[in-house]
Amino acid sequence: MFSQESDILRRLRLIEGLKADLLTEVGNLYQAMAHNHREAIGEALAQVVISAYILGRRLGIDYTEMDEIVNCRLGYNINQEPEVERWFGDMSEYRRHLRQKR
Repeated sequence: MFSQESDILRRLRLIEGLKADLLTEVGNLYQAMAHNHREAIGEALAQVVISAYILGRRLGIDYTEMDEIVNCRLGYNINQEPEVERWFGDMSEYRRHLRQKR
């Protein structure tokens, strides 16, 4: 019983740590944008993506499933035609990028 409880607590602590890491990286992103530091912006954005995927995995969503969810969400967002899509086509371009990688 004790080892099972320890495992549950360890997993909960890990998830809480990943959530904190995600928030920290968003803060780092804001700092990098405030200083207009291109390299730091890229690094923070990359870490946000990595943290989101790792957190998803710990919450039961494997990487392939997350990719599918992202792709579906892109399709939904494209259909909603937000300004970023209407004006620049960024979501459609990102979706094409993801499809080319397959």
